[in-house]
Amino acid sequence: MDKLAIVVPCYNEEEVLQLASKTLRDVLDLLIEKGKIAADSFILFVNDGSKDRTWELIEKEHAQYAQVRGLKLAGNVGHQNALTAGLLTAMDMCDVTVSIDADLQDDVNVIEEMVDKFHEGKDIVYGVRSSRKKDSFFKRSTAQGFYRFMSLMGVKTIYNHADFRLMSRRAVEQFSRYEESNLFLRGMVPLIGYETDSVYYERRERAAGESKYPFKKMLALALNGITSFSIKPIGLITTLGFLIVIGSVAAAVYALISYFTENAVPGWTSLILSIWFIGGVQLLAIGLVGQYIGKIYMEVKHRPRYNIEKIL
Repeated sequence: MDKLAIVVPCYNEEEVLQLASKTLRDVLDLLIEKGKIAADSFILFVNDGSKDRTWELIEKEHAQYAQVRGLKLAGNVGHQNALTAGLLTAMDMCDVTVSIDADLQDDVNVIEEMVDKFHEGKDIVYGVRSSRKKDSFFKRSTAQGFYRFMSLMGVKTIYNHADFRLMSRRAVEQFSRYEESNLFLRGMVPLIGYETDSVYYERRERAAGESKYPFKKMLALALNGITSFSIKPIGLITTLGFLIVIGSVAAAVYALISYFTENAVPGWTSLILSIWFIGGVQLLAIGLVGQYIGKIYMEVKHRPRYNIEKIL
């Protein structure tokens, strides 16, 4: 039977870790009992430089339960890098992986359905939210806007899917060949191209603790996703610059006509406003190009994405 590894990135999750461990162990026990996975399937908790007792609790769970393993990173490298570390570490230890966050907002009950689809020949199975009714209006509208904008930019993503997914061993092996430093797994995994499917579920409230993904981090993730997978924003800035040049020529013609017809308006306020507008567009363009240059700078250094301190 196929050996399953459930990869769980953790950052300051002491309040929910033991509950997550028990819940996921119950899932493994059920699947083993039904003969759907091997008896030595396991959970791999990845400690992403937590400042609380997360690693201490992982060690405790590991000592108490054979199904629990741990991976301690040498510092905080961010959710995407921590998840990647877990997937690549588990790759040689199992036949199939499921990635899920420790907060238990994703429905663990659909893991069985994911495994069933894997047995049907699917290499990647996405966990997709069936609705966003429980989200606030702001979060719902910004999330929907993000997915639409990513699609407009030509980035292939799965609507309402985060990082709850099943990947076969060969899918993870193919993913390991993507060596860029700027990771956005929601855009990278669809690039693998193997046969895929989706399971749908209602997302729950966080089991305990506070969200580790505030609006600032979500915005940074969205910006990273857009600039890592598309150069269309630079094309849009170029188009905007062209339109501004046309507008400025039209304004110059209007100014000349006004001058020769003696209808010029003293202290033309709109001139100042246009200068401010063009200055703002220039700063925006420089900042956008700077984002891409910064990513090139990070890539060419070829620094490791994470350092592993300890493996249980």
